[in-house]
Amino acid sequence: MDFPATEDGNKKFMYILFLGGVDGSYSSYYRVDFHKQQLTMLEGAYEKKKAYRWTADASGKLIAQSIYDEEAKRWSIALRKDGKWHAVQSESAVFESPYIAGLGPEPETITVDRIENGARVSRRLSLSDGKWGEVLLPDSMGVRFIYDPLETRKIIGVDKLSVRRRYTFFDNKLQQQWDRIQSSFPGEEVRFLNWTDDMSKVVVRVFGKRTGAGYVLVDQSTQQFSYLGNLYAGVEAADIAEVKPVKYNASDGMQIGAYLTLPSGKEAKNLPLIVMPHGGPASRDALDFNWFAQALASKGYLVLQSNFRGSWGVDSKLMEAGYGEWGRKMQTDLSDGVRSLVRLGIVDPNRVCIVGASYGGYAALAGVTQEPEIYRCAVSVAGVSHLKELLQGTVEKFWGVGGDSMSLRFNLRYVGGANIGDPVLIERSPATHADRVKSPILLIHGDNDSVVPFEQSQIMANALKKAGKPYEFVKLKSEDHWLSKAETRLQMLQAVVKFLETHNPP
Repeated sequence: MDFPATEDGNKKFMYILFLGGVDGSYSSYYRVDFHKQQLTMLEGAYEKKKAYRWTADASGKLIAQSIYDEEAKRWSIALRKDGKWHAVQSESAVFESPYIAGLGPEPETITVDRIENGARVSRRLSLSDGKWGEVLLPDSMGVRFIYDPLETRKIIGVDKLSVRRRYTFFDNKLQQQWDRIQSSFPGEEVRFLNWTDDMSKVVVRVFGKRTGAGYVLVDQSTQQFSYLGNLYAGVEAADIAEVKPVKYNASDGMQIGAYLTLPSGKEAKNLPLIVMPHGGPASRDALDFNWFAQALASKGYLVLQSNFRGSWGVDSKLMEAGYGEWGRKMQTDLSDGVRSLVRLGIVDPNRVCIVGASYGGYAALAGVTQEPEIYRCAVSVAGVSHLKELLQGTVEKFWGVGGDSMSLRFNLRYVGGANIGDPVLIERSPATHADRVKSPILLIHGDNDSVVPFEQSQIMANALKKAGKPYEFVKLKSEDHWLSKAETRLQMLQAVVKFLETHNPP
């Protein structure tokens, strides 16, 4: 959903985007009439030239779009004038996308996020003449934009994640207001969520040992703070384990940032460790309340979450260093973290397991097939086990045999294969190396997963069974990739805890 707008101030309409395509990569634009309960398409996606992003003004009128021509492998930015779309900027790209972030801080401008000289920057684009303006952000990697509540899609600030979250507002008054809010929670992470139209009241999410993990309403006119409630019912500040940012060097010298969730009441010495790689892999972990890591820490485990190479949102060099490194340096970045903690005496090297979901599930399976001596057990939740089957199934389903797509090219760039027939896809698939497994494995997968098909865990289970290796398989009935249902999420967590306590007692 996007572009909320009003007509004549009566909130009669809302304007929304529906994303489609193999990877949610093109969109259509609709108007919803609340009174008549009607849905009307205003602009649609076009065959081979698909709109990947629209931008509208405060009234809901479309003024700009980014388009990708799949055949030509070319991006363009188009502006609407006199009722027609006119391309004003165009460039070749395999899949690197100019991203229309929204309206620029100044009138008659939009902000476009794009690659320039190998770095991601945000630059103004003039709506009047279609020419590039000055750079708004010289390094926009990991940035999330903040929009004005009254002027739809107008950018008024940015949220930048480094080790900690940092907010920057373009207006000095707004920056001072935010700085006052943040200073009221010393040593804690404060996340901006929303505010009233006049910005007099702000809702923030706070995470830390003093406040816990919950929501706070800030009345800026009276400087009063009201605690709205916990992020999770029944989870109080005293129940929350400390999360500590750390750094370590990979075997080739690259510095890796990570977070340790420390089990409460335990000395940081010879602890059992759970390595928890994030999904994506073009994603990242942050200093925040992570329900999965906190649950395992409450059982007595130290949890390591690394932003290994290939992670998105840290910096461009770290992300690019992950290209072609599925099952290679992206994997050894995790085991290098284990070795670092062992050298410091924090972790017992004989009590290390790896647990992950989605790409993290792949990393868990790759861990016990490529470095079986490190991990005592592994848990894969909706994880990838056979790369060729995954990519080939997606291509044939949506593009036909021998088809090509931006999504496929993106995945091959990360995995390292030249094409879908490249033997590297077989070599880096955990299911083809089940004979190397020395530790028990738990497979968990929802049978309604549209991102990583349920068959990926079935393939791994069959390979383990054929190789005579120990494994358990939990099927989550009618569950999707994101574990959207509370009952099946709880089922998953209970199965993981039981498995870990059996094979790696805390």
